[in-house]
Amino acid sequence: MNFLEHAAKERVLAPAGVPVPRAVLCETASAARAAFAELGPCMVKAQVPTGKRGKAGGIRAALSADEAERVAESILALTIDGHAVESVLLEERAAIAREFYAAILTDTVGRCPLVLFSTEGGMDIEEVAATRPEALRRHRVDLDAGFDAADAEALIAGLDLGGAETKVAGILASLYRIAVTVDAELIEVNPLALLADGRVVALDCKLTLDEAAAFRQGDLAPAAAAEPMTPLERDGAAAGLKFIQLDGDVGVLANGAGLTMTTMDVISHCGGRPANFLEIGGEAYTKSETALRLVLSNPGVKSLVVNFCGAFARTDVMAEGVVNAWKRLAPTVPVFFSIHGTGEDEAVRLVREGLGIEPYDLMEDAVQAAVEAAR
Repeated sequence: MNFLEHAAKERVLAPAGVPVPRAVLCETASAARAAFAELGPCMVKAQVPTGKRGKAGGIRAALSADEAERVAESILALTIDGHAVESVLLEERAAIAREFYAAILTDTVGRCPLVLFSTEGGMDIEEVAATRPEALRRHRVDLDAGFDAADAEALIAGLDLGGAETKVAGILASLYRIAVTVDAELIEVNPLALLADGRVVALDCKLTLDEAAAFRQGDLAPAAAAEPMTPLERDGAAAGLKFIQLDGDVGVLANGAGLTMTTMDVISHCGGRPANFLEIGGEAYTKSETALRLVLSNPGVKSLVVNFCGAFARTDVMAEGVVNAWKRLAPTVPVFFSIHGTGEDEAVRLVREGLGIEPYDLMEDAVQAAVEAAR
């Protein structure tokens, strides 16, 4: 779950005591003009759940009410990385003395939270990490020990932070507490700014929460930004299916997210292009017709791979659902089956007798045949 900047600041940072600038959220250019009267000289910032807004023209200064209205109108007309700008955040201009970078994320290698800090805020942190790795300090957090201000002070020890060391350490500790409390996969503050008056303020915030933990974040989860969806993706969501439409030509119907992604990888390895992600799990029997219709409704699909691997789920039950759905929908695209695991003998028989199709012994062979058929 991704959050817009204003929601991350208002709902998460500010309540936890992390300083943020005064700001007003506006959905129209006229509202931006009125907000200027409250804020004075300000920055007008597109509210979209993606980065690189500045490079796309989505962050601009306004020194007058007329300029605030004009700039807001132009930004509200933008689409940034596929996201239409529906609101702008007017934020008081800050007299910046220094810009730092701070983030809490998950270290997938160390399988623990990772605290990052750099004195080179405001820049592309990926470039900094690649070209000057010594400029990015890292602290892997022991989950039992946690991360507090003392740990933060050790992380930034020896850095010249313009006298803001204690404030920065306190904010780093607060960001870690926030991450644990809200089940955050990422909290990134760039820049974390030292102002001319000595304050340290979060001028931006990128916040991503673990979608699987949404049930624990009842008050916060509804504030997440809506993800853009194609009509087919909306149909899938309405049916309770995780369907992602892609621009390839080989459709995928598999059980389990891991097997689905593996199938997609093999399609790419064989020179093809997957047309979708669709994870149907053990519900293939009850949702197979809906799932099959979604995959085949993608106009780019020229062939289909059905890949079932039964462990807890029975492949014969899944196969029965797909065979019945195939008979009802009567599609004309070629389909290639690979079936292994619990109930596979019965599943293979169902496909062979019900559709007159012989499943492949190896998944790679089924995928290769689908890729060639799509050509």
